[in-house]
This record gives sequence, C-alpha cells and structure tokens, in this order.
Amino acid sequence: MTLLDLGPYIRAERKRAGLSMQALAEMAGVDRTTLSKLENQRLPEMGYAKLERLLAALNLEFSIRPIGGLATLKDLQRERAGGDE
Repeated sequence: MTLLDLGPYIRAERKRAGLSMQALAEMAGVDRTTLSKLENQRLPEMGYAKLERLLAALNLEFSIRPIGGLATLKDLQRERAGGDE
C-alpha cells in the first residue's frame, strides 16, 4: 500500500468513526489541509510521525510484512470485518 492508496482508506475510516476532517486533524495534531490532501491523493510525501498519529487517532496501526507475502490471519479478519459493512 502506498501513501496514495492510504488516503481513501483513511477517509473511509474517519467517516466510519463519525469524525469530521477538522476533528481528526485536531486529534492527530495534523493540519486539516494536509489531511485533505492525503485523503484526496494529492499529498506526495508525509512524515512517519504525522501518519502514525492519524492512524492511532483512528485506532489503526502499521503492519509490516514482506512484499508479496501471504496475509496473516489478523489481516484476513480485518479485511472480512471491513467488507461486511
């Protein structure tokens, strides 16, 4: 997943959490304009700390695995939970 792929995912999670863009930006200590650019796939670069705070505010975390590696059971459970909505 690239930063461009992550933007729409963050938007969907923000909406699922019932948060406005301004509310999430304030919770994560990120400028609302930056969040808007991220969600709209117009942000070419973002620091790790900012992205980590955004994810944490949405109760999400990074997960690292080899490229092309098989999904873990936890990954499959998350995908299934997200697909049911």
